[in-house]
Amino acid sequence: METERALKEKIMDATIFEFNDKGVKFKMDDVARKLNISKKTIYAVFKDKETLLLEAVDYCFSAIKASEEEIVYDEQLDIVEKLKRVLIVLPDRYEHLDFRQIYLMKERYPKIYEKIAMRIENGWELTIQLLEQGIAQGRIKDISIPILKLMVEASIEQFISRRTLIDSNISYEKALEQMIEILMEGICT
Repeated sequence: METERALKEKIMDATIFEFNDKGVKFKMDDVARKLNISKKTIYAVFKDKETLLLEAVDYCFSAIKASEEEIVYDEQLDIVEKLKRVLIVLPDRYEHLDFRQIYLMKERYPKIYEKIAMRIENGWELTIQLLEQGIAQGRIKDISIPILKLMVEASIEQFISRRTLIDSNISYEKALEQMIEILMEGICT
């Protein structure tokens, strides 16, 4: 018999997949069909769609933080490469997730959208440690860390709060890569 935690994770993974495929219009029936379980089974684990989405946000961000830690403690990477990767990290299993669709949550699920924004703004401790280490080593300019943090947060929040990336046919991953390249290298040739 499957543990409740394993079932919960399967449901959240399927939810993330369905969100990626259909945006906020996915239905609990879609998740149940994907997992070949009843909708009743999903509701035994999650009270409603909003509760499921709220937990899926934490689940997704926990995976991002785990990937971030792998990068930070990777002895093969130098401090600059670690910073570049940490600032745009996405776990492998979310590599093809279309984060550009998150803007759709703003109106329909404002509580979930706020949680996403809050998670973007928090959990910077490892990144700040890398920045401080890079500055101390002379590998990174002595910059204002709060300003850099605000710039990254603002960029990510703009990427997920508007249709701009979709309308410009720019993937979320590509937008992150260009953002970090501009921040780390500047715009001068």
